[in-house]
Amino acid sequence: MRKGIALKKIEKEIEKLPPEEQLKLVEKLAHQLRKKGLAAKKDLDWSKLYGIGKGLWKGEDAQEYVNRLREDRI
Repeated sequence: MRKGIALKKIEKEIEKLPPEEQLKLVEKLAHQLRKKGLAAKKDLDWSKLYGIGKGLWKGEDAQEYVNRLREDRI
């Protein structure tokens, strides 16, 4: 059986479970992944982000930008 088909079958079976059991399954899977190191937290290299937004707000006043964002939330 192809992996995609098997995964679809598993997903359909999971949907039949009550929410509490679905949550237990998610917790168990997360625990297994952590144990294997697949869900390990990776350190971010912040230096790679340097300059990524260069020119994004070119010519725009920072305070006006913030004020506009605040107005959009109302």
